[in-house]
Amino acid sequence: MEHPLGLAPGKIIAVHLNYRGRAAERGRTPAVPSYFLKPASSLSWSGRPVVRPAGCELLAFEGEIAIIIGARAHRVPRHRALDHVAGYTAANDFGVYDFKHADLGSNLRAKGQDGYTPVGPAILETADPSALWLRTYVNGELAQEARTDELLFGFDLLIADLSRLMTLEPGDIILAGTPAGSTVVRPGDVVEVELEGAGRLRNQVIADSRDLGDFGVQPRVTDEVRAAAYGSAPIPASGLDGPTLAALRSVSTATLSSQLRKRGIDHHFIEGVRPARPDLRMVGVARTLRYLPLREDVFDEIGGGMNAQKRTVEEIRPGEVLVIEARGERGAGTLGDILALRALRRGAAGVVTDGGLRDSPSFAGLELPAYFAVAHAAVLGRRHVPMDSQIPVACGGVLVMPGDVLVGDAEGVVVIPPRLAAEVARDAARQEAEERFIYERVDEGASVDGLYPMNRVWREAYEERERAR
Repeated sequence: MEHPLGLAPGKIIAVHLNYRGRAAERGRTPAVPSYFLKPASSLSWSGRPVVRPAGCELLAFEGEIAIIIGARAHRVPRHRALDHVAGYTAANDFGVYDFKHADLGSNLRAKGQDGYTPVGPAILETADPSALWLRTYVNGELAQEARTDELLFGFDLLIADLSRLMTLEPGDIILAGTPAGSTVVRPGDVVEVELEGAGRLRNQVIADSRDLGDFGVQPRVTDEVRAAAYGSAPIPASGLDGPTLAALRSVSTATLSSQLRKRGIDHHFIEGVRPARPDLRMVGVARTLRYLPLREDVFDEIGGGMNAQKRTVEEIRPGEVLVIEARGERGAGTLGDILALRALRRGAAGVVTDGGLRDSPSFAGLELPAYFAVAHAAVLGRRHVPMDSQIPVACGGVLVMPGDVLVGDAEGVVVIPPRLAAEVARDAARQEAEERFIYERVDEGASVDGLYPMNRVWREAYEERERAR
């Protein structure tokens, strides 16, 4: 059946990793692009279903930009590479992780199945390839969003690189890689990929009722494969176990502070910040971002476009708290509502900055715990250069390491070393149970003498009540 756009590629070439956010998810950043081939028979279009084979569970989408080659390219230099492009459109590089083990690297059976490369619905013929927005929606909810200035390897480099060793023919398609946010979809889900200006590519997932047969390679899933397939889906990044998370969500920062002081850690409370939503609690692990004082020439070089601030937001994983070192500078905002919303959609557990919060009234409507020093309307470029991320930072007078555990309530934010999180949470929960008992006795009229702290008699009464419960 002919493709609605008249596409008939001799080859479809896909890039393994090409967006900074996706590279961060995978934990590796390639120095040069690498590729795999998809058969022309995998080509599909908008409206055509995508079939998940029987016995498989891990069908994942990857929203991408398809580069359509318009003129024969062989050994073309980078500065002439885009002359060989007919246009750009949306694509979806579907793959079944259940077959990843079968063809490592080549992805033949994982990504080469019929209909696994839908492309369309329209070709964007005139565009700035460095400023294209790509978005993917699952059942109407935004799942991926990135601009092409986040690419590790631009379209010109891909074409020049490939044409050094092979000829690109008119109609060939290059899939330029997927941003962060790819995850598993199931039968009934609808995936839409939008290249701004070229419409939305829409495909529904259906289940194949036909048996695969007992010959040839069979689907196989391990915990490692499942984790890779789900990518940035809501899997807590904290590594905290269920009881620890539950305890940290139930106890006050005051109690946690007491437990940390008992362990010799006095510098743990982030000072000078207040919550935008005192009704929200925050538990998560730190993803750090550092701002340095403004120097105009440096800001001109690295402060615009997909700078360290935006990259860090795009790299946030579920369960992480964005911690911004702003040096206590209150003369500019450090984060606004758009990037905060993006962090929330990526599963962020909260935001902490010892600087200004921009668009602060909007935060009252965001289900995102946010702690800040002041409200300030000015953009960060008034005082800051967003410099780097995932390094030790100082926030509100406290050293915060990437991966530290942060807990916030209406009173403020405490920082807990990960190695102490489980025991601090456990002992804090016990402490609060005892203090509730003491509070109830005081409310009944008991004297604090011998009760706070509990002497042997009161301790026995408390323990007897706990046993009865």
